[in-house]
Amino acid sequence: MLRAVVLAILCCVHAESGTRTHSLRYFFTGVSEGTGFPEFTIVGLVDDVQHVHYDSVTKKMRPTQDWMERSEGPEYWEGQTQIAVGDQQNFKANIGVAMQRFNQTGGVHTVQRMYGCELDDDGTKRGFFQDGFDGKDFISFDKDTLTWIAPVMQAVITKHKWDADRARNQIYKAYFETECIEWLQKYVRYGKETLERRVTPAVTLHPRKARGSADTEVLCHVTGFFPRAVEVTWVRDGWDQLDEGVQSGEVLPNQDGTYQLRKILTVSPEEQKGHSYSCQVDHASFTERQNYIWDPNMRSSDGGPPIGIIAGVIVGVLALAAVIIGVVIWKKRQGGAQKNYTPARTNEGSDTSSDTAAHA
Repeated sequence: MLRAVVLAILCCVHAESGTRTHSLRYFFTGVSEGTGFPEFTIVGLVDDVQHVHYDSVTKKMRPTQDWMERSEGPEYWEGQTQIAVGDQQNFKANIGVAMQRFNQTGGVHTVQRMYGCELDDDGTKRGFFQDGFDGKDFISFDKDTLTWIAPVMQAVITKHKWDADRARNQIYKAYFETECIEWLQKYVRYGKETLERRVTPAVTLHPRKARGSADTEVLCHVTGFFPRAVEVTWVRDGWDQLDEGVQSGEVLPNQDGTYQLRKILTVSPEEQKGHSYSCQVDHASFTERQNYIWDPNMRSSDGGPPIGIIAGVIVGVLALAAVIIGVVIWKKRQGGAQKNYTPARTNEGSDTSSDTAAHA
């Protein structure tokens, strides 16, 4: 397999990803006993960078970034630990309740929660709270209507119970629109140097013969970028955006805190004739969208397989249907409530969601 490392030529128009978005998210996971894993964990992320961690083994809320450790003192960490210990007890009880609700009598089971908020530079705010059981959606909160959405029958009891508690739902709404945003802004200030840095991706094209056919697979490997948000699109002849025949991977973390993404284009010998294909990459570190061209009709000087070449093809104003990166299926936390389902407590004066088992 010939590896062609290509350099970017800027195109005439850069589709700006729009306003910058900052996010604060927490992931809670409770698992049944006997798995060998901690029975309860909390992971907090600011802009996809983990900043805190708790588990039922250490029973301590701890910073995972130097800027968090420098910015908050012992009182903060002790308070967050106490909240986490209470959340751990709730989640343990809720596993049993969820198992009853789903008529489960044994095996390994998980309850999950994901909640948090987002803030755009233009002031737009979003909040979210979602629970799951055994990796599937259980219930989620609609802060605009102050109601709960139950995608499964087993969650209807919980929905009715929580819908009726309007005061509690107002507290949630206020948390997501005010308190959560304030904590998010504080953490962004703490980690500004890390969170607002821009690292340009390295882009490599790898053409290879597909297994079991005469097709060619061209891997567009985009790596080493920060922040996480990126748009990667395969385009034919400079304008025809391709969805069919394109396999997209997940945005994955690198060990150095940057990210990587792979997109594979599969083309038949017939589709290669008379066409060129480009991997277009848009990222906050670029001033303009970059275009990396693979021309299957151009071969290496030794007569080898087609190579990736770079050309200054003008992309123009392509309405690139924003390849939604990170359609992050928020794998939620806490599987539902039966009559004994215990929602997390209200925690005044913390960056945790009031009554949401939330954390720093």
